[in-house]
Amino acid sequence: MRKLFLFSMCFFCISGWLIAQERTITGQVTSSTDQQPLPGVSVIIKGTSRGSSTDASGKYTLSVPENAILVFSFIGYLSKEVPVGNQSIVNVPLVTDVNELSEIVVTGYGSQIKRDVTGNIARVTSKEIENTPTPSLDAALQGRAAGVLVNQGTGKLGQAVQVRIRGASSISAGTQPLYVVDGIVLTTGDQSSSGGATNPLADINFNDVESFEILKDASAAAIYGSRAANGVVVITTKRGKSAKTNVTVNYQTGISQPTRKVRMLNATEYVNFYRQAAANSDRIEELDPASEDSYTTYMNGFFDYYSAETFGTDKAANTNWQNEIFLNDAPSNQIDLNVSGGSDKTRFFISGQYLDQKGILIGNAFNRISGRINLDQQVSKIFKFGFNLSLARSFNDRLSGDRQFDNPLQAIALTPISPIKDPTTGLAIGTPPGDPDLPNYYNPLINIGNAYYRQIGYRNISNVFGELTLLEGLTFRSEFGIDILNQQEEAYYNAKTNRNTSGANGLGQNYYTGVLNYTTNNYFSYNKVFGIHSLGLTLGTSYQQSQTKRNYIEGRQFPGEAYRLIQSAALKSGGFSRESNFRFLSYFLRANYKLNEKYLLSVSARIDGSSRFGKNSKYGFFPAASAGWVLSEEDWLKDNSFMSFLKLRTSYGLTGNAEIGNFPQLGLFAGDGNYGDTPGQRPYQLSNPNLKWETTTQTDVGVDFGFFNNRISGEIDYYFKETKDLLLNVNVPGSTGFPTIIQNVGKLQNQGWEFVLNTQNLVNEFKWTTSLNLSSNRNKVINIQGQIIEAGLENMSRVVEGQPIGVFYTAEYAGVDPTNGDALWYKNTLNADGSRDRTKTNDYTETQRVISGNPWPSLVGGITNTFSYKGFDLSIFFNGQYGNKLNFYGVGRYSSANGRYEDNQTADQLNAWTPENKNTNIPEARLFYNNGAQPSTRFIYDGSFLRLRTLTLGYTIPQSIINKVKISKARIYFSAQNLLTITKYKGWDPEVNADDIVSNIAQGYDFYSAPQAKTFLVGINVNF
Repeated sequence: MRKLFLFSMCFFCISGWLIAQERTITGQVTSSTDQQPLPGVSVIIKGTSRGSSTDASGKYTLSVPENAILVFSFIGYLSKEVPVGNQSIVNVPLVTDVNELSEIVVTGYGSQIKRDVTGNIARVTSKEIENTPTPSLDAALQGRAAGVLVNQGTGKLGQAVQVRIRGASSISAGTQPLYVVDGIVLTTGDQSSSGGATNPLADINFNDVESFEILKDASAAAIYGSRAANGVVVITTKRGKSAKTNVTVNYQTGISQPTRKVRMLNATEYVNFYRQAAANSDRIEELDPASEDSYTTYMNGFFDYYSAETFGTDKAANTNWQNEIFLNDAPSNQIDLNVSGGSDKTRFFISGQYLDQKGILIGNAFNRISGRINLDQQVSKIFKFGFNLSLARSFNDRLSGDRQFDNPLQAIALTPISPIKDPTTGLAIGTPPGDPDLPNYYNPLINIGNAYYRQIGYRNISNVFGELTLLEGLTFRSEFGIDILNQQEEAYYNAKTNRNTSGANGLGQNYYTGVLNYTTNNYFSYNKVFGIHSLGLTLGTSYQQSQTKRNYIEGRQFPGEAYRLIQSAALKSGGFSRESNFRFLSYFLRANYKLNEKYLLSVSARIDGSSRFGKNSKYGFFPAASAGWVLSEEDWLKDNSFMSFLKLRTSYGLTGNAEIGNFPQLGLFAGDGNYGDTPGQRPYQLSNPNLKWETTTQTDVGVDFGFFNNRISGEIDYYFKETKDLLLNVNVPGSTGFPTIIQNVGKLQNQGWEFVLNTQNLVNEFKWTTSLNLSSNRNKVINIQGQIIEAGLENMSRVVEGQPIGVFYTAEYAGVDPTNGDALWYKNTLNADGSRDRTKTNDYTETQRVISGNPWPSLVGGITNTFSYKGFDLSIFFNGQYGNKLNFYGVGRYSSANGRYEDNQTADQLNAWTPENKNTNIPEARLFYNNGAQPSTRFIYDGSFLRLRTLTLGYTIPQSIINKVKISKARIYFSAQNLLTITKYKGWDPEVNADDIVSNIAQGYDFYSAPQAKTFLVGINVNF
């Protein structure tokens, strides 16, 4: 007992002495880039498991022994070891890890360290796109990732955005990527009734997003099976950290204006131009200009009709219609508030946003109110659960489709000699009870105050999950998520719009769309390290079901303008109700293996069953494999100061495309076979029990590299994709009673390369980093079994074997006959030897259509330069594309058509052929003559552009100032979007796709399509 007592006394004395040797140190961890505090940084005493983490202000407190070395580590930053020595305060700046090899990359049903990834995954972080003045997250990705082509298409707010990952992989099925938010497969298809496709992704506040992982090759995407052929965008939202509660407020306000206007004829130019056009037509028909039936007499009467005397004014009108329909100071305001933090057991992220934007076209506006709560709860050592709740309400004051007469941009076709307002009524010209034939077309300004087209959507994207640790390294996770969309479209047009709507006493329309989409994922994950071996396994199942219901009712004949709801309409003139649904049942497996930190192998497979395909092909199998070799870990390269990282990787796999709508495999009847009041049904669609998904095989070979301690890093990839069993409408014998049936026929290819380069150019107090991405894709149709597939205006887009999807196919313009001003074309008819007849002709009917341009760019890229000095930061982001063609025929056949009709003309028509101006490419102006206005390459233009997409200048107020008011960070900034566009395109914007023309085949059409907005904004970001 005495010995035990003496031993205990010695133990406590020694322990007390050891404790006495320890001391408490404090400090703050900041980012070396902007000197801002970093919360959640791990601070560990080297050689022990003892440590702490920084709070919301980047501060920490820790008791350390003598001669301690502290290890500071944080995702996205280089780890740093600091000897404590005699210091009591240890402040540490962490340097950003530009290569970010240690960052976590979400791979779908799991994650990996970027260094170990063998597939091709592009990562875009929230910092790269935060506070971008665009309402949709897909538009914010433009130019940020190699191999990802984003085309906003129009400056209208809330419209669909086109995204292509490594080219278009289908002719008639879906070509957009699959979007997954926190495990939920989103509803992303167009839900609008008219006016061009809208964008359901505009319901999501992308300032809530932590990162986007874009799964591009088969190895990365095959885990999503039959819907991954077009790539997958995995979106991870922000989550709280175990730290002091942090409150962030961001407010920004700004104005927008069109990036470009097209110069049109003014009143004097218009009158002179059409006098000449009329005289030329009289000459051709040998008419006396003074005769009653001459073109000159008609045109003089037209001018008299619009004269000042007619309108009782002092002078004739000289209206710039373009200025009337564009807003040069369209306002926008946005405020974001989020609160995050938590403890070791509970972490939370709460956010809210109000966004209000006016469009650059009159009558267009978009606003959104959204909120989110993300919660993670560690119930015990073996079980945690959480939920993500997101609610949004979006309101869109929409405009008609580009091809509609009341599309505001079509006002440019109105004659400049027409006044804006009718002097007798004070109303917009053409408004009843004024002259119903004024102006020459419908005046879109009449809609302001007399019509509306509103889309209101309520969106709930939420999920709940639980995760159970069964054994060391083995977990089971169960998720259930919903995506609920309730959308109402209301349109009303009063009697003043009768010329456009044929609603003599008003027209009302109401569309309701309800989408209930739910997903459940249940899977096991196993991760274990066995010496030099590392193994990761994922095994699970997924089920998705989506139901869409639509209702429509239309009413006409309203008792007065105060009555706008269909209940008041005397005539209920139309209506329908529809329902559609689909289901997917899936099983998936993935295995990742790593040997000795340098040999990497990954295999995955998914079995998908879908309600969309025939009973003989309900399930499909989609395997993939990839391998990587980290050469920089080999002894002969490991200590190389020049090459800091080098990894070779390759992958091969199968993915599918199931986006063809619902029930294409079934033999269907329609209940619209009524005769008078007698109901009836009719055969509607032939069945195809063998119908299955399109299958895409993809091979990828890539290299990831880093030089000079990763100050220069990047990746190079080559890929080859082949899609077979295309889903196409195939002609069938007329004896079947049907013209076509959907079958799996044909094949197409995409192949290309991608290049990414990140550099830390300057790393001292003045910092400069550059991020560059370039990519090139070649699309080619291999086989469509001789079918002719056309689309677009005058069928100017065609699918041709050996060519990209949707090449322009039209007559080839050959310029102007200098002797008489006739438009000329190349005949291009086939000679007996198979060559083309290159003889020129002024007879359009003698021509043969030929391939006339590719709407897809041959090169796409983006480059960001970021500078910082003390509290200042500057980011300059350019993106662009090269080699694509655009089709201006929709505008040109009226407004660049040599006076074919009375439409106002683009100013370049002043260079039309005359006896004194023979050296020109613009034919002679001839009223009511088709002198070069026919479809041809005359209207096919180069669509290449380079755009200063975003410029942001910010200043972070020093801590010494803001600490006095209890603020942890304050930054003010100025940002401009689309500040500069360099292009040869003669239209409003080279980034164009007319919203009610565009399809998989019809690409690159301009039909009075609104340009992108040039936006200037100022903002302030404050952290508490």
